[in-house]
Formats: sequence, C-alpha cells, structure tokens
Amino acid sequence: MTEELHVEAHQSFIKTPVQLVVVILASFLVPISIIVAISQYVTSGLDTSPSNPLMAEDAVAKRIKPAGEVVLGEAPPPAAAPAPAAAAAAGPVDGKAVYDKACAACHGAGVMNSPKAGDKAAWGPRIAQGKPTLYEHAIKGIRLMPAKGGNAALSDNEVKAAVDHMVGLAK
Repeated sequence: MTEELHVEAHQSFIKTPVQLVVVILASFLVPISIIVAISQYVTSGLDTSPSNPLMAEDAVAKRIKPAGEVVLGEAPPPAAAPAPAAAAAAGPVDGKAVYDKACAACHGAGVMNSPKAGDKAAWGPRIAQGKPTLYEHAIKGIRLMPAKGGNAALSDNEVKAAVDHMVGLAK
C-alpha cells in the first residue's frame, strides 16, 4: 500500500494587482470610517454654540485656568489687612478660643509628637526655656509644627495667648 500524499497549493483570494489595491485601501478606509462614525455619535449631543452659557469665553477660561503660577524673581509683598489686626490688638485675646480654633487639632491628641495640652512631663522642659522661646517657636514654627500652627491669619498676640493658655494647662 502506498500512500499518496496530496498537498494543495496555497492560493490567495487576491489574484490581480487591482484586487490588491482594493484590499489595501479597504484595510485603511474601513477602520477610519468606523472611528469617524463613533466620534460623530459620541459628540452629537454636545451644544458648542456660543449661546450656551457653558461655552461662554469666561466660563471656559475659568475651567481651564492653571491651579497655580510660577513667579520668578521677587514676589510682591502680601497685601496687609490692617482692620482685623487692629481689632485683635485693641482688645484682650481669649487664649482658649485660639487654642480651640488652631492648636487643639494637634496638641489635643499629640499628633506628630506634639506635646499634649496639660501633659506636665512633656511641657516642663519647654516651659523651663522661657516664654519668649515658646512664643518664638509657636510664631515661627519648630520641627513638624508649622508657623502659627498652620493658621497664618492669626496675629502674634493671638498665638501668644494660646501659648499662655497651654502653659497654664500644664502647670
């Protein structure tokens, strides 16, 4: 018994150069047509007319404005707000209110190794440094504590009153 090996030659459905050109063009045009049709479908409901309030120039500019800006050179001095500072300096400052507003978030729980308010062991060495040093550290910041406890709107007198309140709790 002899086995006959029957092998068919591979044949392409493209037989002429014209068919080759048609297949190449179709392979580019069909995907592009599908992409264009999908993009038309997706954007068909958008109202981009100038009468739409969302498309007004100021609304668009507000949405795409940068979150910040880079200033090279000297920054202009910050605008001073004399009215609140004058009002704060005029009357006595409630240290407990300032402590509750700005300091208690960290010093109430001992966040980031801050000394807890009322902890005599933690405050003893700090109090021994003297109030001027405590005031300076509270106003300018020290280690992980930001200047003025992170509330730049506080006046120096308010920060000093809060320091006095915390020192009073630790005595």
